[in-house]
Amino acid sequence: MTVASPPSLNQILWTPSDSRKASSHILAFAKRIGFPSTVDYTTLHTWSIENLEEFWSEFWDYAGIMGDKGDVHLIDSDKMPGAKFFPDAKINWAENLLKRRDDAIAIIFRDEKARERQISFKELADTVSRLQQALVAAGVGKGDRVAGYMPNIPETLMGALAAASLGAIWCSASPDFGVQGVVDRFGQIDAKVLITVDSYFYNGKVVDVLTKLAEVQPRLPSVQLTIVVPFANDNPEISHFKNTVTFQQALASFTPVNPTFERLPFNHPLFIMFSSGTTGAPKCIVHGHGGTLLQHMKEHQLHCDIHAGDKVFYFTTCGWMMWNWQISALASGATLMLYDGSPFYPDSYALWDYTSKHDCMLFGTGAKYIDALKANGSVVKDKYTMPHLKIITSTGSPLVHESFDYVYETIKKDVHLASISGGTDIVSCFVLGNPISPVYRGEIQGAGLGFAVEAYDDNGKPIAVGAGSGELVCTKPFPSMPV
Repeated sequence: MTVASPPSLNQILWTPSDSRKASSHILAFAKRIGFPSTVDYTTLHTWSIENLEEFWSEFWDYAGIMGDKGDVHLIDSDKMPGAKFFPDAKINWAENLLKRRDDAIAIIFRDEKARERQISFKELADTVSRLQQALVAAGVGKGDRVAGYMPNIPETLMGALAAASLGAIWCSASPDFGVQGVVDRFGQIDAKVLITVDSYFYNGKVVDVLTKLAEVQPRLPSVQLTIVVPFANDNPEISHFKNTVTFQQALASFTPVNPTFERLPFNHPLFIMFSSGTTGAPKCIVHGHGGTLLQHMKEHQLHCDIHAGDKVFYFTTCGWMMWNWQISALASGATLMLYDGSPFYPDSYALWDYTSKHDCMLFGTGAKYIDALKANGSVVKDKYTMPHLKIITSTGSPLVHESFDYVYETIKKDVHLASISGGTDIVSCFVLGNPISPVYRGEIQGAGLGFAVEAYDDNGKPIAVGAGSGELVCTKPFPSMPV
């Protein structure tokens, strides 16, 4: 059984134009593997799950992934768990994100006070190089952990890239987490370096972090170096903290060189993420370099149609997997638009002002944000036309029928609205949108390419499409299974 959707009883709200389909990554990929330009998504999806090894190998080549793919691309494909993708491969996630070194803009950042920074691909690589050297000087190497207690600012991304380039493992938590929440997470991983900020902005207020750091730091005995990024205060007072320097001090002794990248086995740990902690302490979930990169690039290119130069914005904190998802868009040559602060400060148009100003192509958010806009009566299209905005993605909870209506009636009519769903456990999506199929009111478009997703009843039997609801089950392996 495949997850092909039957003709829907719901209203079609959007249909991609022929020109848009013709320029899409997904049809270029389909042509590469021998399908005509008229192929429908269901046919392509069926092929992808019936030919897993060929699908993922072909996408590796299509995406131009840097690394050694190896001659064997999948073994034990009938085992789950147990299947191994690219068992001979050598790869580094950070190398693929930093392959551009030109003066084009890699990062646009805005905070709640509307202060903005822009960082080129070259400047990003130079700063990562210096931070990489600082981490090496602190004794960080392959398999060590680097933790970020950070808002969604460029230095957080730099920390992840520098750690990953060395084969160290990155873990992040949002600074709105309390002391116990941070210790519950970072206390499990024996981090060698902790990166944090002095404070951050939310809803017009400055929220202190150093006070919490004073309680967190003594409870993380493995941390040998703490780096504080001045964010709300240019000169934070940190002299009373043990083995603590500012970001600028950490980098001061090092000059930019070409970053080095440790090419690692496909499943070498990249990220430590955490379950929500609703049933006991948060539980570690570890994701690898190869699976994370391959899966994110597949979703970015084939499902969201992100091309080099496109500007990609996801409203997220660094404690949500969508942060990890967004930053991987650098590997497709995209520009990241980062934002930190309340989405409703100074008003409900804050994110749309940012989106419009910088010609954002992809706007991502949670369904609750769209519901809140609707409740506020915000009519975005009356203030911003956003001609470059092609796709709005929504996740975190189901996007109800009325919210589909709201997007098309008050934000933009000609936009690909993709309700997506996945999770921390796969650092990606089971079901999501695609740019060559219609959008139906209240519906997710379908399962991701390479994902054999079904619905099972209480007896563990597949439910026919349209015959009722059940538990979402993935029946075949995929590269971003936790390692």
